[in-house]
Amino acid sequence: QVQLVESGGGLVQPGSSLTLSCAASGDTLRNYHIGWFRQAPGKEREGIGCITVKSNTTSYADSVKGRFTISRDNAKNTVYLRMNTLEPEDTALYYCAAVFQDIDIPYYWNPKAYDYWGRGTQVTVSS
Repeated sequence: QVQLVESGGGLVQPGSSLTLSCAASGDTLRNYHIGWFRQAPGKEREGIGCITVKSNTTSYADSVKGRFTISRDNAKNTVYLRMNTLEPEDTALYYCAAVFQDIDIPYYWNPKAYDYWGRGTQVTVSS
């Protein structure tokens, strides 16, 4: 069973960048399909990106495509979410989630497809 801990959130100005980390313990993260989700107050949890097991292929929601990048560092057992050109609309609690082995594309953005979750890290974009 894998445990996940997110870090790297904070308060930043519009246009800034942040890198979130999702550090794992208890198992090897490279065997898990990893998703990044976020949830703003009063809104549903939104899937924003994920990275596969077999080919490390990344996929992104339209709301973040071209601005956010997901990567793995297997040596550190960590997955990263690099966020550029942040907007006030990106303000949310950000979570990483994991499921053992790959899942089918239709389930990428479904929180119920993921078995393990971190507690989240807050990102606030404000001037």
